[in-house]
Amino acid sequence: MFHSWVQSKMQHDIARENNRKLNSLNLIERLNFISKTTPHSVFTTSLGKEDQLITHLIAENKIDLRIITLQTGRLHPKTLSLIDETKHRYSVDIEEYHPDRRLVDEYKAQFGLNGFYESIEARHKCCEIRKLNPLAIALSDADGWVTGLRRSQSDNRDQVPFCEWSPQYELFKFNPLADLDADALEDLIIKNNIPINALHARGYPSIGCEPCTRAIKPDEHSRAGRWWWEQNNARECGLHASK
Repeated sequence: MFHSWVQSKMQHDIARENNRKLNSLNLIERLNFISKTTPHSVFTTSLGKEDQLITHLIAENKIDLRIITLQTGRLHPKTLSLIDETKHRYSVDIEEYHPDRRLVDEYKAQFGLNGFYESIEARHKCCEIRKLNPLAIALSDADGWVTGLRRSQSDNRDQVPFCEWSPQYELFKFNPLADLDADALEDLIIKNNIPINALHARGYPSIGCEPCTRAIKPDEHSRAGRWWWEQNNARECGLHASK
């Protein structure tokens, strides 16, 4: 028990020091730092603007980071076409992780194909099967996890650090875009002609599975289109839940 506590404290101390170092670096330097300090890191992309920027930086600067995506089986056709476009544009391998077909079938039998509309329990179970389980497999041999989280994306992400220790997956979680605001992100997308999802032009700032994502109204928050039928403003799928 004591040994476990000491190990955990050491990991958190390392994360705090990494966080301090990353704060002083630019985006390219941050990604290089991550690839060198945690050489078995995995970058998970959902093909959103943030993730497309990171993919661009990895490819253009030949940074040694694996790129993976969670192929949930319910992605929008525009997202699927963007995966192919991104692979072709940057000559990168985007590894796809799929849900266990048996678990998907069991879910359908219990809740129905779109049972997630009926209860939070059913929605969380769907996210678990289609996203969390494949993510756990993708991260099983990794020592670092790179995400496109930004502090200004939502209220429950406003304290996102550059680096933190994830006891859930027992690795360092890196958020190199944590301090990037929306205007700076847009500028980099335009300046570098980075391919983005066609749904963004239709009012979809945040894009997940097709049945769980809608366009937002002009006065709504950027993540209001995710799981819009739920009332909890801090709703998430569980990928980035703090544990």
